[in-house]
Amino acid sequence: MPKLKTHKGAQRRFSITGSGKLMRVKGGKSHFRRKKPGRTTGMFDEMVPVHPRDRSRIRRLLPYGV
Repeated sequence: MPKLKTHKGAQRRFSITGSGKLMRVKGGKSHFRRKKPGRTTGMFDEMVPVHPRDRSRIRRLLPYGV
């Protein structure tokens, strides 16, 4: 059985915590950010867990973790 390749786009967008949770960054982080209030832009900085329905798809793109 050959080795599986990691999807490089997914590798950059997602990270796996020590406990095994898949985390993502919210979209809209860099473009048109000046118009938004500070409270909103602060929310973009934190990592958010991936929705359970999407986990299996993303795990397939990251066969060996990140």
